[in-house]
Amino acid sequence: MRFDNAFLDEIRDRVPISSVIGQRVTWDRKKTNASRGDYWACCPFHGENTPSFHCEDKKGRYHCFGCGVTGDHFRFLTELEGVSFPEAVERIAGLAGVPMPARDERAEAREKQRASLTDVMELATRFFQDQLQSAAGARARAYLRDRGLTPATQQSFRLGYAPESRNALKEFLASKGVEKGQIEACGLVRHGSDIPVSYDYFRDRVMFPIPDSRGRIIAFGGRALSPDALAKYMNSPETELFHKGNVLYNFVRARKAGARGGPNGEGSVIAVEGYMDVIALAQAGFENAVAPLGTALTENQMELLWRMSPEPVLCFDGDAAGLKAAWRAADLVLPGIGPGRTVRFALLPEGKDPDDLVRAEGAEAFRQVLEEARPLADLLWMRETAGGNFETPERKAELEKTLREVTGRIRDESVRFHYAQEMRERVQTFFGRARQKPLRAGEWEKRGPNAPPAQGQGGQFARPGAGMSRLAVSESLARSAMVKRAGGVMPLREAAIVVALVNHPSLIDENFEHTEFLELSHPDLRRLHVTILDALAHDAANDRDEVLARVDAAGEREIWERAVSLIRKARLWPVLEDAAVEDAREAFAQALHLHRSAGTLHKELKAAEMALATEPTDENYRHLVEIQTQFRDVQATEALIEGFGIPSGRAGRSF
Repeated sequence: MRFDNAFLDEIRDRVPISSVIGQRVTWDRKKTNASRGDYWACCPFHGENTPSFHCEDKKGRYHCFGCGVTGDHFRFLTELEGVSFPEAVERIAGLAGVPMPARDERAEAREKQRASLTDVMELATRFFQDQLQSAAGARARAYLRDRGLTPATQQSFRLGYAPESRNALKEFLASKGVEKGQIEACGLVRHGSDIPVSYDYFRDRVMFPIPDSRGRIIAFGGRALSPDALAKYMNSPETELFHKGNVLYNFVRARKAGARGGPNGEGSVIAVEGYMDVIALAQAGFENAVAPLGTALTENQMELLWRMSPEPVLCFDGDAAGLKAAWRAADLVLPGIGPGRTVRFALLPEGKDPDDLVRAEGAEAFRQVLEEARPLADLLWMRETAGGNFETPERKAELEKTLREVTGRIRDESVRFHYAQEMRERVQTFFGRARQKPLRAGEWEKRGPNAPPAQGQGGQFARPGAGMSRLAVSESLARSAMVKRAGGVMPLREAAIVVALVNHPSLIDENFEHTEFLELSHPDLRRLHVTILDALAHDAANDRDEVLARVDAAGEREIWERAVSLIRKARLWPVLEDAAVEDAREAFAQALHLHRSAGTLHKELKAAEMALATEPTDENYRHLVEIQTQFRDVQATEALIEGFGIPSGRAGRSF
């Protein structure tokens, strides 16, 4: 019995491969990282004493570095237990709670037809490749050479040439015994009741074969060489094999690059506009790029991106048209985001696409674009505020209403809540409400958290920076060493975060998502951060001594001692080793919140700069000046939550 690929993908996605393999092996406790879905064991296919058998839930694959076996759920069962493929499918379907499909003879016939059609498409691909190297393909070779594509790149992507002939491909396929109906079903000729004699669909074009998710050619894209052609780029028509809204160009290669990881953003995936962008980026070292096929991203294509990466980067031109395309994409993805499932937006310099950029300025220029990619929240905020006039209460209320409607489209309840909170905080900053006189030390505790605001405060407490909740701030804290960044030394807040993680490793697991993607400005603290993650990955973060042993092994003891010395001088006892874990947890959460809030303000500054560059209006200029002022204020006097860094009623040391 043949199974539909969609059915096989569904049951594979529902069942972690570790749950299938874990019934036959014992996972190695030291090398396994279950929280990441990363498992190691001694190989069940050959005898060994050290674990070299690896499986990853994210990829749904296993591989033994000793004997070389590799495969998925089904192959594991068929090779280890000797069951048939249908039996293996039935077992996985049972674990997934999905009923087995009834046999559909017509569907099986269609699948058989599809297999024969892919054979025809393979013949066509080879024909186009041969034509590119023939005398007829000289102009096409010159075009590709002028676009900077090497022969190796052309061969890697199987580029070809469709000759300027009405029947060259049709006659070639007929000579190979391909039937007329198959040629038509593949979309390789134009035919119909109004066309007496069918003729080749692609003529005098550079050809880009389009593979499916299994690497089989299912369609073509063609770039016209004649300036008089009605369409510069043209795709195959919709066929039994090809539905362009369900396909991403270069999907297979990008998925493999994401699995390998690397210095060019691999591990994520980059969505760009067209074939040439993808190929130029691959030649420059960015093999993890894909492209929709001549249309805006569809929901199905977005699902493919999320299958490859929880946070794909959508790349757009930096001009007005590119921004509008980015905003449309934001509307598309917004309902489907969730915990660990979002997107970022990379905007290119105006007038340049990725192909232009890497050819003119090299891979480093594009890498910089990726590093500056903005989260979805930034793009939504920029769209709703750029060029707007919010000087009246009515217009302010309209902005708030619009943002509520936008965030209300998010289906995931938790993410919807946090987006709504984020937008409320941005609105408060954007409207430039005056900072109020801070409460004096101890006044917040006396008044109680539910007390009405003090007279003269206007119902709002002083806000230490953009993106933060409304917090009371004492004068003593405003003067504390925690808010100062002495030139050349470690930022105290960053040091507090790292020291807390080392001294209280339970915080690493509790805050893993934030810890893993922590952005630190100081290079030495970044080194300590990497060491902490390395300790966690090797199950060596169970207590403080284990983590410090990793620090010593990495040669970072001097960095650690400098960080601790800084903390002791500032009397920030809650993050030191003798503090109760409850105090450490509270201090860490506060410091992390402030750290992320400062990052939010920095991103708002970039968004304001972009808005002004896109639309140089008076409103955008005033907005930029306002954000710049707030940014300077926060840099100069970054206040903390009342009581942080000051000994409270709990037991603790004095320094």
